Amino acid sequence: MRKLVAAIMLLAATMIAAAQNSPRNEAAVTVGHTFISDQTVPNTNFFDNTVHFGKGWSFGFNYARQLRDFNWGALAVEFPTIWNPDEDLNFGLNVAPRQYSSLFCTPAARVTFLQNFVISPWLSLGGGVGHFVASKDLLFGGPNPGHRIKTTGVMEGGVGFDVGLPGSFREFKFRFEARDDWSGVPPINVDTGKTRQHNYYVAGGVVYRF
Repeated sequence: MRKLVAAIMLLAATMIAAAQNSPRNEAAVTVGHTFISDQTVPNTNFFDNTVHFGKGWSFGFNYARQLRDFNWGALAVEFPTIWNPDEDLNFGLNVAPRQYSSLFCTPAARVTFLQNFVISPWLSLGGGVGHFVASKDLLFGGPNPGHRIKTTGVMEGGVGFDVGLPGSFREFKFRFEARDDWSGVPPINVDTGKTRQHNYYVAGGVVYRF
């Protein structure tokens, strides 16, 4: 009987230690592109009266903390930050800046499904702030006379999946993600009739769990 009790206590202690030692934090870095729909300026008819956005290289940085485990997955709080350093613009008149940069910081709740499987899909929803800085120069030359800096509220929605690695690399995962930062419009000196825009970030990268 004593041996059975000792074995049960040893098993319980091992399970508690394993739970305490299991990774609950993660840091992720991803690289991809930001996609923004072109916007036609209303009540205009000159050639190329549409603001065209480039597909700038963008970078994602994320810290997450797992809050609770379930049989079907896990709940975590995350802090995704997406930086687009060079979003090129094109427009028919020399009134728009040459480019702008954007930074979105959106704390969010993330639900991961099938966390212990090789492929774990997840959903994210949150909100925060976005910060735009327009170029000092206009598209076809000359100084930018408009307001160059703007901060706006942002709603974030994301989907993606993580792919686990075996053996001694199990603390690492590959991540593929798509996030939409729904923000105010950047300071581009052109009234497109819109007050908000979708900034779609599509990327891949690496997650480290600790």
